[in-house]
Amino acid sequence: MKRGKKNMHWVLGVATFLILSVIIWFNVPYSPVKSKFTKLKNYQISKMKNVSGVFTTEDISKLPSPVQKYFKYCGYIGTPKMSNMKAYYKDVDFVQASRKLKIDFTHYNFVDKPERIALIDTSMFGIPFEGIDAFQNGLGSMKGVIAKAITLFDERGEAMNKASLADCLAEGLLMPNLALQDYVKWEEIDETHAKATITYYGISASGIFTFDANGEMISFTTEDREYNDGSGKTQKVKWSAICRNYKAINGIKYPTILQGVWHLDTGDFVYFDGRDIVIEYNVTK
Repeated sequence: MKRGKKNMHWVLGVATFLILSVIIWFNVPYSPVKSKFTKLKNYQISKMKNVSGVFTTEDISKLPSPVQKYFKYCGYIGTPKMSNMKAYYKDVDFVQASRKLKIDFTHYNFVDKPERIALIDTSMFGIPFEGIDAFQNGLGSMKGVIAKAITLFDERGEAMNKASLADCLAEGLLMPNLALQDYVKWEEIDETHAKATITYYGISASGIFTFDANGEMISFTTEDREYNDGSGKTQKVKWSAICRNYKAINGIKYPTILQGVWHLDTGDFVYFDGRDIVIEYNVTK
């Protein structure tokens, strides 16, 4: 009987220790995922080429007319060209595998080469969930980690490479120096639509930008991304980034709402709903 009680105390002690260790691990500031994101971001910043000069009407003269109107409406003419962009979204409504989450989302985009890294930071049932979405050196990837150590998914391959390049293009007019680069080709469709094709690392992705009569870019739509239904099945589905609610911040008009939408046969699926976006240019850390 005494031996049984001792064993029970030992088991309870071990269980208590493990539970406390897990709680401490979840609550300490250190995160392997965030540490990797910081290293990737610092690497990108260290190798980027800084640009100089300001946007001029001559710079944009060969762009489709609705894109020129966007530059002028948003107030970019006469402002410094950018080498990179940091965009931050807090408390985004995000749907992952039919589960709705609140996430913080940060991404860095670069001009010299169309490269991008993004961090998802949230929790599920009090357990940290983090992810890195990246396009570097022509390789796209999306990795999700729960409890700071358990990989839930790690998507790579040709389809991811193309989709990640399409993301760079979709966010390109938020960092409009990208629109002037030789690796982006433009075609005017009409007064409110323009097609863009981005080519780098032997990969190409295209999409159509839609503008309103004022010059606001209101959407980007592409068929170069694949939808994952959560069970591992993927298919080509039309995808859009929707922008609205422009506000002037330090003289530049930005969209403060951005949504990611899959146009499924069953209807539009808004899986990303970000508001009050904060954008910074020429970030060095």
